[in-house]
Amino acid sequence: MYIEHTPALASSPRPLPVEPALESLLSQSMLRVDIVAELQYCGSWFMDEPRYDCGLFHLVGTGECLVESPALTEALQLQAGDLVVFPHGDPHRLSATSDDPTSSTSLICGELHFSSNTMHPLSHALPACFVVRAAHADNVFRSLSTMMVDVANSGLAGRQVLLNKLADTLFTLAICDFAQRQTDHRGLFAALADTRICKVLRAVHENPGHAWTMQCMAALACMSRSAFAERFAQLMKVPPMQYVTQWRVSVAERLLRDRQLSVASIAEQLGYSSEAAFRRLFKRVSGVCPGHIRSQDQDYLLN
Repeated sequence: MYIEHTPALASSPRPLPVEPALESLLSQSMLRVDIVAELQYCGSWFMDEPRYDCGLFHLVGTGECLVESPALTEALQLQAGDLVVFPHGDPHRLSATSDDPTSSTSLICGELHFSSNTMHPLSHALPACFVVRAAHADNVFRSLSTMMVDVANSGLAGRQVLLNKLADTLFTLAICDFAQRQTDHRGLFAALADTRICKVLRAVHENPGHAWTMQCMAALACMSRSAFAERFAQLMKVPPMQYVTQWRVSVAERLLRDRQLSVASIAEQLGYSSEAAFRRLFKRVSGVCPGHIRSQDQDYLLN
């Protein structure tokens, strides 16, 4: 078969690929995104956000505003379509850019809930604050943010559910945008830039139940055990086997929310020889037993 190349397509810039290790982490992560407020302001206004136990984000729907925070070296001006994210819940203030009583600003505000009982890889890797500018983002991000504003202003049935699902996708795009644009990386994003360590991370993320050992991970990275262990710990801030354990527990938290899966089947899926051994390890790492996760999830659904 012969396919003729289209000049217009050939000359268009190709988007940077998302690292598969990051994609596999995001697809299996225990991360919940909730829209908690839709705000409309006119004239002079400000909104103070104290420190939160969860991450926070604000999408500017219309108008513009300033964002200030001890986490920032200077105030940032946000335009319509811009997204500001405080992954660790740092305190901040949003305010009007002028005292013009005719100026108006709309905001869609949400919360980011990482896995609450284990150290999520993204939690350490993300800075205190980052911004995705609509002017610099791709068409998918801009279209999705516009759709969120349209849904927020609509009277659609199930509007809150739709907003939460759209926000989850928007945050995923924001993470990918951050990974591609930032050069001062740490933690997970620094490891993704190392092709050898990145290869191991992808394998662990995609197959947490494999019988991982230092030897097989080092061989996968084509490194000696000592060199691999040192490089992995330098980038990820935890030893390799500890990361494997933390990732398994993080995946287990997600699986435990599926009440059709027994604890025994989850233990087997994650590579543990017995349900009792898995229960002991899960409680040691997360601080709670598997049953507590299921009761938490039931309480959330009821509320």
